[in-house]
Amino acid sequence: MSLSFRLTPTSSPSPPSHLRFSPLSRSNLNPSPIHCPSPLKFIFSSPIRCVTGGSDHVSVTRARPGWENALSAAASLYPLYVSVGGVVACLKPSAFQWFVQRGPTSYSLSLGLIMLAMGLTLELKDLFSLFLQRPLSILFGCVAQYTIMPALGTLISRLLGLPPPLSVGLILLACCPGGTASNVVTLIAQGDVPLSIVMTVCTTLGAVLLTPLLTNILAGTYVPVDAIKLSISTMQVVVAPILLGSYFQSAFPGAVKVVTPFAPLFAVLASSLLACSVFSENVVRLKSSLLGASSACDLSTFAHVQAILSGELGLVILSVLLLHFAGFFLGYIASAICGSREPQRRAVSIEVGMQNSSLGVVLATSHFTSPLVALPPAMSAVIMNIMGSSLGFIWRHIDPSDQTTAPQIND
Repeated sequence: MSLSFRLTPTSSPSPPSHLRFSPLSRSNLNPSPIHCPSPLKFIFSSPIRCVTGGSDHVSVTRARPGWENALSAAASLYPLYVSVGGVVACLKPSAFQWFVQRGPTSYSLSLGLIMLAMGLTLELKDLFSLFLQRPLSILFGCVAQYTIMPALGTLISRLLGLPPPLSVGLILLACCPGGTASNVVTLIAQGDVPLSIVMTVCTTLGAVLLTPLLTNILAGTYVPVDAIKLSISTMQVVVAPILLGSYFQSAFPGAVKVVTPFAPLFAVLASSLLACSVFSENVVRLKSSLLGASSACDLSTFAHVQAILSGELGLVILSVLLLHFAGFFLGYIASAICGSREPQRRAVSIEVGMQNSSLGVVLATSHFTSPLVALPPAMSAVIMNIMGSSLGFIWRHIDPSDQTTAPQIND
């Protein structure tokens, strides 16, 4: 999800160049406050307060109209949309047939529009300023993203003995950049939201080279992987739309201001449609596995469930669950070992554990012949958002200031 919000300085005489950002107005939690020019747009659904340097006066933006709040609230229900869509895909796969028949073109176009919506909310010059102020924290998060998850994807696929198509799909998912839904979850979890946002943008831009390269290295042993074509596709459906959206923001600010309130909800619905459509493609295959497991009518309920989960469906669910759970855990541990404070630990944990599953779906359907390659990314869209949202709500009730932290290494 990519939701837009504008931060403006207070009307006090203090210079506007010293703004200290902190999620949920806990300005004392961040060890090195981020200073950035105003205005700056962020990608989340709830307001972040800003405090002027040397003052405890808190300033928030003007109250938004009720219809904008309603759109933001609707966009925050992304986990609900993909969950309901997954149920519909299971019960009536034909409901998504109109979209599936036009794939993979429809998949690429929808992801391109999602990234364009994200670009409309970004001011790259301000994000670059944030990067210069905290380069080590941001670089650490990006390195963690592209080392922890790819290694986990490869390890889990081998430990579970996944068939080659599912192994490739899981590794491809693990090599994708962080998902923008992580920004909203970080806000809920009282994490370092600015750090999360810049990490998302940096890993997304880096996906042009790193996603194809890592996929070729780790999944090339299962099937041939054309890294150059993967790189071109990533450039076309991710980076180019983001840069185009950022250009539109500076070239046509009036038109963008009108469109921006609707962009987040559109991106959320398009992402849900994309994931559920790919999932519906594999429902027939999965149902055959379920029917085979239920053919023995004398099985007990426990044995029946065990038989179902022992098939391809169970392998996919288990592998995706393990991938994201381990990503959340190791992201937090790695950040703690490096001396980060609790808000930064939570941001890195969520950013590492949540992937851009839509990109995985598009690359899988565009460059691999087996439809099963797209199944792990499609299942991830549902499982990952449920897991991430649950983690965010758990952390929301644990005050980060109460956590004991090691001394932080300043950038």
